[in-house]
Amino acid sequence: MPRCFWCTDDPLYIAYHDQEWGVPLRDPQRLFELLLLEGFQAGLSWITVLKKRARYREVLFGFDVQRLAQMSDAEIDERLQDPGIIRNRLKLRAARQNARAWLQLEDPVALLWSFVGGQPQVNHFRQRSEIPTQTEQAVAMSKALKKAGFTFVGPTICYAYMQAAGMVMDHTTDCDRYAALVSA
Repeated sequence: MPRCFWCTDDPLYIAYHDQEWGVPLRDPQRLFELLLLEGFQAGLSWITVLKKRARYREVLFGFDVQRLAQMSDAEIDERLQDPGIIRNRLKLRAARQNARAWLQLEDPVALLWSFVGGQPQVNHFRQRSEIPTQTEQAVAMSKALKKAGFTFVGPTICYAYMQAAGMVMDHTTDCDRYAALVSA
């Protein structure tokens, strides 16, 4: 099956590409988890985060927003000793801060999807060089999230988030998932 250029032969990556990436996501819990994971990726490869996702779910209370918002400094310090996650104090503090900011939003799902008018934006890119690393919508999302108190939500992170959550569909036209998602 033809896949996007970035998908390696790693079974975890293949499953992510084939079943998750670019599929419109509207579940608030999963959108929150994905936003944090995209922040954890900053400066790293996505496969690194994917390989640690299960452990993150364990140590970060299943990405329970309420519980994460209450995470203490001592709990953050404890997690910094866990080799199963990316041990970065700023990113773990950002997870707590972003949980607190998420809880202040009236309707996080509506806010996030508002940057694409509530519907997936389907792109028709043929090759890697056509795919942007950020867009005006991602810049606007970044500004809105930062204003609401979020961190690790720069425009590039926001665009990667929009791609992953299916807000924008950037499977290349030669990818098998492109046809499946365009016709969905």
